[in-house]
Amino acid sequence: MKVVVAPGDGIGPEVIAPAVDVLKIFHPEWDYKQVHLGYECWKRTGDPLSPATRTTLKEADLILFGAITTPPDPEYHSVVLTIRKELDLYANLRPVVGKNFDILIVRENTEGLYSGIEWQEKDRACTLRLVTESGSRRIARFASSCARRRRRHLTIGNKANIMKSDAFFLQICLEEAEKAGVSVDKKYIDALVLDVLQHPDRYDVIVTTNIFGDILSDAAAFLEGGLGMLPSANIGKGHALFEPVHGSAPDIAGKGVANPIAAIRCISLLLKYVQERDQAKLVEAAIQKVMAAGVKTPDIGGKAGTKEVAEEVIKEIIRMRSVLQVDL
Repeated sequence: MKVVVAPGDGIGPEVIAPAVDVLKIFHPEWDYKQVHLGYECWKRTGDPLSPATRTTLKEADLILFGAITTPPDPEYHSVVLTIRKELDLYANLRPVVGKNFDILIVRENTEGLYSGIEWQEKDRACTLRLVTESGSRRIARFASSCARRRRRHLTIGNKANIMKSDAFFLQICLEEAEKAGVSVDKKYIDALVLDVLQHPDRYDVIVTTNIFGDILSDAAAFLEGGLGMLPSANIGKGHALFEPVHGSAPDIAGKGVANPIAAIRCISLLLKYVQERDQAKLVEAAIQKVMAAGVKTPDIGGKAGTKEVAEEVIKEIIRMRSVLQVDL
């Protein structure tokens, strides 16, 4: 397996390093390669995503991606959006899991308001919201397939009462859900965000368009303690990229207080992707054990630093793994 590691900017390198250490517990034999990209790379070289880096990413089986800073500069193009489009990572998966709820937010990842089709005129700036039949149908099919493997229920987040593009998206999702044989309900996105926060146990799989999925999943992070807790997977036909949901947080970069849990949980998603579900569960169990012992970073009410939390999780994974091997 070829694994490309892209630490990125800000706290990215701080949280990605222990995530790689976790993955190497299970697969030290894989081929690991690090690339430099993002804002810091742009400042040094004038190019945030070089042709050589693009080639390396395209050749990877798996990508572990840190946080990226995107400055408000018209000459700087979003690295994340570029990678998602070039690798056709059309499905963004963000699980939100707690004691009484287990939600999977499936976000269309290459179209909508993040289509990258933008221009500026003398007195206005324009962004095209692109919703295609092929893009909508494949994400609806993907989400319906996820629902069929879980509790067989799909919620469609939309704003079809206002936008024709959302009415178009909604209709396609309804068609695909019916084909998959899963029950379905539709909710306007503003009301959905509130209801997910108030009644998370009502939801199984939620599918929605690009920017709505971004906002919904960030808000839903509240249910787990904040953005430092949520991982995500970006899936396409030939590539898979895993990244923590949080940003580069330059205000705390280098202070040793960033929460590494989201990045480490990305390894759990990665292991699920390669069909190693027992190993993925072990990572999650180790995280829960460490947090239950009170070893947490300040963002979720603890006093531990990034390194301490990561080291404790790694120790627990090794311990649990050795116990399992003895039992076998």
